[in-house]
Amino acid sequence: MIQSLVFIVLLAAGAGLFARQVVRIRRNIFLGRPLDRTDRPADRWKTMARVALGQSKMVSRPVAGFFHILIYVGFVLINIEVLEIVIDGIFGTHRIFKPLLGDFYNVVIGFFEVLGVGVLLACVVFLWRRNVQPLARFKSPEMTGWPTLDANLILIIEIVLMSALLLMNAAEANMPDKGGYLVSNMLAPIFAGVSPEGLHLIERVCWWLHIVGILAFLNYLPYSKHFHIIMAFPNTWYAQLEPAGQLSNMESVKKEVALMMDPNANPYAAPADGAEAPGRFGAKDVQDLPWKSLLDAYSCTECGRCTSVCPANTTGKLLSPRKIMMDTRDRLAEVGANIDKNGSFVDDGKSLLGDYITAEEIQACTTCNACVEACPVLINPVSIITELRRYQAMEASQVPSEWGLMFGNIENNGAPWQFPAADRFAWADNLTVNSKKNEA
Repeated sequence: MIQSLVFIVLLAAGAGLFARQVVRIRRNIFLGRPLDRTDRPADRWKTMARVALGQSKMVSRPVAGFFHILIYVGFVLINIEVLEIVIDGIFGTHRIFKPLLGDFYNVVIGFFEVLGVGVLLACVVFLWRRNVQPLARFKSPEMTGWPTLDANLILIIEIVLMSALLLMNAAEANMPDKGGYLVSNMLAPIFAGVSPEGLHLIERVCWWLHIVGILAFLNYLPYSKHFHIIMAFPNTWYAQLEPAGQLSNMESVKKEVALMMDPNANPYAAPADGAEAPGRFGAKDVQDLPWKSLLDAYSCTECGRCTSVCPANTTGKLLSPRKIMMDTRDRLAEVGANIDKNGSFVDDGKSLLGDYITAEEIQACTTCNACVEACPVLINPVSIITELRRYQAMEASQVPSEWGLMFGNIENNGAPWQFPAADRFAWADNLTVNSKKNEA
């Protein structure tokens, strides 16, 4: 009874703390600008099933994809056994599903143990790839310090959790009238000669370590890049269904253009009573970004696939799409902490553009969308970059001189080049082509 009460308290505390963090993160995400992403629900469910549930984009890199799927499937299925552990902890029972499933129970647990070994193997491989094998995408400047430590901690915690599960079953395999399962029977000799009391103690310690470790890991997730195991599902559901290169238009600008094109409109008319003041052009800080971009930031697993295919980054420029997402998440966490402390946001003199992301970074982007195509969970760094560029060009008027010249040419000549629109086809004057000018 005492153990059950202790377990219930720990379970309630762990679940409550996690729920509190989820509410905080949801608040942070919806600090962003409104955006409707509820159209075509059938397509969205298919996208989520294919990309998040089916891991379809992971296998574009077969080695990493195989081991990632091994961890993913292992954790999803092993959580069925965690459900049994939770029920046992609440009611003080032991393997409550065993009488219900009979001999099939041994097959199920044996399969879970094989998956547990697969998870252990995958974690060791990933530790090797991150710390020994010289993969350039794990050595980028933004990966120094906490990001690398976080990735290693996650893998080590997963190894501890799987080891506790297997050792618990191995200790039980030596107990009279209990018996083990597929892998635990192989591990049973580790505890050969241990007294019944010692075996029971080992089994209980591993049981508590496994379940308390899971609760601790659950509350570590919101502070970690591993939060993507939850956020990948809503992020893929709300992903952009239009072609990646299709940019959104600003409604305030569209209204101005429509007003200019309307011959009956009075451009000098005063705004109607109660008319909403024009918002900021583009984004200077995280609150100016659409909420989906903030959801992207929390969904980033820092795998670096985006940066590894970025043409600007591979040619030595400062831009790293992964850093764009990490900076956005860090700034959003800072803004959220500001709100938690003051009740509402108090200007701290900082902004995403300038203090976290530099003008040089966003100007290096070619908007080729290679990063979007490479992301395993459909994150879109380009949308953040274009919003920051809009602010820089339309409000701050801080663009490279080459951009300014191009903007002026487009405005005056209808083309990026510095010659009159009437001379667009001058290059074809001495050619035998059917140009519109010749036809005229």
